Amino acid sequence: MSCYELYCAVWVLDFEFHVPPGELPEPLCLVAHEIRTGRRLELWRDELRAGAPPFCLGDDVLVVAFFASAEIGCFLALEWPVPVHLLDLYVEFRNFTNGRRPRSGSGLLGALDHFGLPGMASATKDELRDLAIRGGSYTGDERRALLSYCAADVEATVRLLNRMEPGIDLRRALVRGAYMASVADMERTGIPVDTEFLAKLLDRWDSIQDQLIEEIDERYGVYEGRTFKHDRFESWLIANGIPWPRLASGKLALSDDTFREAAKSDARIAPLRELRSTLATMRQIKLSIGSDGRNRALLSPFHTRTGRNQPSSSKFLFGASVWLRSLIRPEPGMGLAYIDYSQQEFGIAAYLSGDAAMIAAYESGDPYLAFAKQAGAAPEGATKESHGAVRERFKQCALAVLYGMGDIGLAQRLGITQFEARDLLRLHRRSFPRFWLWSQGAVDHAQLVGKIWTVFGWELHVARDPNPRSLANFPMQANGAEMLRLACIDATRGGIRVCAPVHDAVLIEAPLAELDATVEKMRACMAAASAAVLGGPELGTVVEQLIRYPARFMDPRGETMWRAVEAAVRAEAGSERSTTRSILTNPSNLLIRSS
Repeated sequence: MSCYELYCAVWVLDFEFHVPPGELPEPLCLVAHEIRTGRRLELWRDELRAGAPPFCLGDDVLVVAFFASAEIGCFLALEWPVPVHLLDLYVEFRNFTNGRRPRSGSGLLGALDHFGLPGMASATKDELRDLAIRGGSYTGDERRALLSYCAADVEATVRLLNRMEPGIDLRRALVRGAYMASVADMERTGIPVDTEFLAKLLDRWDSIQDQLIEEIDERYGVYEGRTFKHDRFESWLIANGIPWPRLASGKLALSDDTFREAAKSDARIAPLRELRSTLATMRQIKLSIGSDGRNRALLSPFHTRTGRNQPSSSKFLFGASVWLRSLIRPEPGMGLAYIDYSQQEFGIAAYLSGDAAMIAAYESGDPYLAFAKQAGAAPEGATKESHGAVRERFKQCALAVLYGMGDIGLAQRLGITQFEARDLLRLHRRSFPRFWLWSQGAVDHAQLVGKIWTVFGWELHVARDPNPRSLANFPMQANGAEMLRLACIDATRGGIRVCAPVHDAVLIEAPLAELDATVEKMRACMAAASAAVLGGPELGTVVEQLIRYPARFMDPRGETMWRAVEAAVRAEAGSERSTTRSILTNPSNLLIRSS
């Protein structure tokens, strides 16, 4: 049945707004068109702030927009109620073309072009968007131009709705629309930041980075000034007998991912990797922090093929190096909690595949040690403490399978021979045969019908020459994204202040007196979301961080570098430089804190 028949009113709307980096949006104007009656509204900002919304937002009303989190952000700024039913044509166009390449992109003009529909000239749209971004006061002509621009976008969205509506699975699309409303709420809340420390760090960064290079590089000798010298690093690797991946050209692979994997198997690499990552991050970082001390960045929902968010790594605090997360600090009287799903992808693979041995491993509480026991590599009485090295090897094997990694990649990750890696993968196949049949079946079906999809209908269209490993990983990643979306919808609708979604985790905020209760409420949302995706079973959750003011967020993977930078900031203020040196050169710190 058409959405036009299901609802008493279908409002297609668009706002123009001004929003400086890190700040809340200031709505400038609204144009709304009701499909069934043809009623049209055009309101400037003083009219918008007159009170209640100019239309009903009840259960019998559908609101349609393109990239609706922006529109709902304006609703929240105006203190209007959030629509009960929200359809986002950006999300549905992304779903319709996911895995394909729309010739003009995934924006409104790109969607119109894809369907052969007329739209505003790109240059004109950019000019008027810049006018809205400018903010401040507007002349009469400028006001009319912005209202006309807004009206043109509404008319284009109406044309797009008429074209796309017959192919939209409305029931599932409304869930995605509800998440866009949740995104607006999370973007409004933002992440509380210790802006005083950040200001000191940025103000003194030039001298701090020189100090960090001097004190870390003394054991490597690979820097010349602030430049990382490839030949010196290669000589250091040879002198220390450390194997290193190379590119097809024969040159050393020097990506941060390569350094991260090397640091996992050899602690000597860890401090150098942290230094390189830190220097790169600080060159690019442009955190969007508002005047209220909160980091707000566009979460870019549904941006990846698996439907996950993809916020800017330079503007979003959780996209930067892990040590920078220690800038996160609750405000006085407040607390924060970072809550993560327990081995989410392993659990999804176990329950969706129906592999009894894999389910048993997950429900043991430590699936990686359980895998080692099932494979006969650890005795029944083994613990994480008694068989840590064995557990780590089987953990990396289990994760490698879920990410579609082969024996070569696994061998490099673990620092073992390709034969040993192949044997580990064989043990995984023997331990979890039903999972392997299910996974291969999903890949075969995707290649046969040309697409693969999640429980809630997020689709990936298969390219002509697909990567089977990416297809094998899609059910875990994409259903994991569905899971977190559902949890965020329930949480924000239930009044929980979600500061940020982070892959398979959330950062939430509450007054200190309510923090413990809010944590349990959030965990219940996450459990219910997992049950909805998995058809009954619930995944466990872990409270990774519970932070009460005046404490700050502290990711163990970045604690060593944070302490070093913290000491360097103090040194710049007149403290002893030796404090920094002792933190950086303590072997036990470097061993356990590598990220």
